[in-house]
Amino acid sequence: MAAITPPPSRIYLLRHAEAAWAAPGQRDFDRPLSQKGYADAEIVSDKAADKGYRPDLLLSSTAVRCRDTADAVHRAMGSTLDLRFVDELYNASPDIYLEIIDAQEAVGSVMLVGHNPTMEQTLEALIGHEALCQALPTGFPTAGLAVLDYDGRLAGWRLVDFVID
Repeated sequence: MAAITPPPSRIYLLRHAEAAWAAPGQRDFDRPLSQKGYADAEIVSDKAADKGYRPDLLLSSTAVRCRDTADAVHRAMGSTLDLRFVDELYNASPDIYLEIIDAQEAVGSVMLVGHNPTMEQTLEALIGHEALCQALPTGFPTAGLAVLDYDGRLAGWRLVDFVID
């Protein structure tokens, strides 16, 4: 498990919603959400907001499908939510995701909107393989939101909720 300690004390990991297939000649980076993806992003964002989940900082990959997903979160949680786009989250390793999280010392909670398999690997690094397999036996779904809290007694991260559409 990753040795990240607070702050932040809460981490939200949101895999982008379902992307449309690439049009001929279109780069992977430029793929938007599918119609289902747009709907799923709105649903998950609204559910998260209804549960009172609101990060202090939202960091999103600059890929179009992540921007679209982050925009849904921004609409659901309010325009005062600090939203930043980070180039390094596209095609990154779990180590990069963890470094970006660990660098957020000025906030109590941070949300990453990113890609699989990196999102699932980052979750696994934080909670361990066994906890990941138990919580997500079929993998990290599109538009899935993992909510993790730091448990000082256990000196580690604990998955406290997983929000899906």
